[in-house]
Amino acid sequence: MNILIQLSHPAHFHLYKNAIHNFHNDGHKVFVLIKTKDILESLLQNAGIEYHNILPIAHRNSKLGILWDMIVRDWRILRFSKKYAIDILSGSTPEVAHVAWLLKLKSVNTTEDDMAIVPAFERVAGPFIKCILAPVTCNLGQLEHKSVHYPGFQKLAYLHPKRFVPNKDILVKYDIDSTAPYFIIRFAQLKAHHDVGINGISTAVAQKLVDILKPFGSIYITSERPLEPQFEKYRLHINPLDIHHIMSFATLYIGDSQSMAVEAAMLGVPSLRFNDFVGKKKIGVMEELERVYGLTYGISSHEPEKLYTKIKELLQTPKLYEDFQIKRKKMLEDKIDVTAFLTWFVENFPQSQIQTENATDEFWNQFK
Repeated sequence: MNILIQLSHPAHFHLYKNAIHNFHNDGHKVFVLIKTKDILESLLQNAGIEYHNILPIAHRNSKLGILWDMIVRDWRILRFSKKYAIDILSGSTPEVAHVAWLLKLKSVNTTEDDMAIVPAFERVAGPFIKCILAPVTCNLGQLEHKSVHYPGFQKLAYLHPKRFVPNKDILVKYDIDSTAPYFIIRFAQLKAHHDVGINGISTAVAQKLVDILKPFGSIYITSERPLEPQFEKYRLHINPLDIHHIMSFATLYIGDSQSMAVEAAMLGVPSLRFNDFVGKKKIGVMEELERVYGLTYGISSHEPEKLYTKIKELLQTPKLYEDFQIKRKKMLEDKIDVTAFLTWFVENFPQSQIQTENATDEFWNQFK
């Protein structure tokens, strides 16, 4: 079978990277198509995964530019699919749905977002989607009738214990002492279409975080946006593939990135997300991690004092690491190895969609 995987964000690389290897091992031909986005290309190169960049330069200065880029990707993926006789397409993008619909091919979309958070995706991709995989807590709105909900989180596709084992030796490469407390602060760009009007960590808040954390341990900042000069000395210079090893041994994660807050939670690292998504719209994945498992905390950017208070509380908590590893263990007991499920689902689609209807606990246990 010829499988086309479209990746448009570094998070999608992590979601599919293990499944791509599984597809190869199972005898399929896999074609990975990408656009230029942040460190996506570097991740693929470092991982030794072959790919085709179908949009090296984007024109995202306006809504019209975004629309034009999507049309260009549609056309290039369509031509590619015909040239290489693609059997099935998968990815988290509208283009996967568009091209499969036009060429009458099989397709499996993936998401971890509630449609209320990404209404543009629902409008542009929804009518063409054949099947969309999402965690059980996601509300897919008008796409529910096309959905398959699984008991897991997308980020368990690469952070499940079967897929990832933290390695302290990697910390040694960067002179990071795993036996001493250290903290990771993340600054996101917040420039995606669903981030319009969303604020996160300002310069003043960032300085306050540094002032609070500095007496307790080392500080490492990872940032999508340019850093002010006073923060450059804290910048984390690493191979992007190593970030999860470094995160695994951190004392705390603090950031305005939703994605890294979830990743920290998957690893049992206390995580605090500070942005305007909190309180405005309930995000199913974040709600479950916070309310059910207590692995993350959401604080609105209008409440910086609440953020500072929570950090101080966590810093003074005895056996913080042990407590959060217990919470993580409970979460993992309830969830599946998402890579195993994604591999099986794509390889066996559309029969796999039928088999998941009214699935029992016994069915899901085969993926644990």
